[in-house]
Amino acid sequence: MRTAITVPETPVPTRSTLNPSSRASLRTTGNTKTRLLDAAETLFIDAGYEAMSMRLITARAEANLAAVNYHFGGKDALIHAMLSRRLDGLNQGRLALLERFQSSLGSHLTCEHILGAMFIPALQQSRCAEKSGPALLRLLGRAYTDPSPFIRGFLRGVYAEVAERFFNAFQTVLPHLPREELGWRLHFCIGSLAGILAGADTDSRIADFAQGQRLEDSQLIGRLALVMVAALKAPLLLPNSVCQFASMFAEHGPVLNNAAPLKTDPSNESRFAHDAASQHANA
Repeated sequence: MRTAITVPETPVPTRSTLNPSSRASLRTTGNTKTRLLDAAETLFIDAGYEAMSMRLITARAEANLAAVNYHFGGKDALIHAMLSRRLDGLNQGRLALLERFQSSLGSHLTCEHILGAMFIPALQQSRCAEKSGPALLRLLGRAYTDPSPFIRGFLRGVYAEVAERFFNAFQTVLPHLPREELGWRLHFCIGSLAGILAGADTDSRIADFAQGQRLEDSQLIGRLALVMVAALKAPLLLPNSVCQFASMFAEHGPVLNNAAPLKTDPSNESRFAHDAASQHANA
């Protein structure tokens, strides 16, 4: 009579039973794509597109060039994926909130509501530490201020619809402003904000201004909207103001005339509209 032999079942390793080095190995092999995206995002925030290189990205991600080609096909596609990862969902949230305001308020829609639709989703996402939310605002600031034609072209092309929707909403509540004038004002307002957000010490400066008091998100957006609405609703530029600055140039001509002239192109109107309303409706 044969005696049955019971072979003990080999336990399947789980994350909890792995030693630290094995867990690190498991995490590393499973997240190469994510690490490449995170590395590209960090480098982009810190130095901008032109300062990034495949060597820096792969070194930070502890990956190789073959991994970039496998997951993305190249640097440009990696940068596209990095930006889309953050901006696609953000802009969907913005448009959803804008549509809600438009449908519920109708003719009572204000600049404050449109700015709220731009800023609230970004601020909410920035509070999500599990998804590296705190870096979102700096990413938005960098995306708007980065001068690279590659970044500019990508954002204008991919998010043109978002830009146009917000721009048209502003035109509805500010019908007295010519389209080009509105484009300039949005460009100045959001460009100034982007420069602040792109800085590494933004949070500490806000904390200094708050002087130890807790600053609610509604207070932060309220202060931001107060400044931007004032700029958007400012009177149109009058001839006497132009003359005043012209006299300043004349008085200090020897100094100012050495500077390169400011060139404007009417065709830039749509660029200001798209840039201003789309990729950096944040904060």
